Amino acid sequence: MSAGPETPLERLASALAEERRAILEHDVEALVQSTREKLASLRELESRMPAQPAASFEARLRELSEANQANGALLARRRREVNWALRHLGRSESSGAYDANGQTDVLRGSRPLAVV
Repeated sequence: MSAGPETPLERLASALAEERRAILEHDVEALVQSTREKLASLRELESRMPAQPAASFEARLRELSEANQANGALLARRRREVNWALRHLGRSESSGAYDANGQTDVLRGSRPLAVV
């Protein structure tokens, strides 16, 4: 028996919790899906935002904002770990800067990991 439809705020909280789980468990598909759900619930929240939100609503939204920032920090850490591993395997350059066309200034060619 269901307690009724979830509010956009509840959907956002669920999506953020799922996003965190996906990051920690290296579940890329779940991460993509939870990010989609997070963005959809944010769009819905924006469209339904009351003129004068209640203090409890603002407090909950602040909590969820902090959870989102924590997830962002986890993702940034994961990215650094992956970049480190790729760099040490010789599969990527250390440059992370992109130009206006979305390209790096370093040409990336494949390099063999072992001599045959």
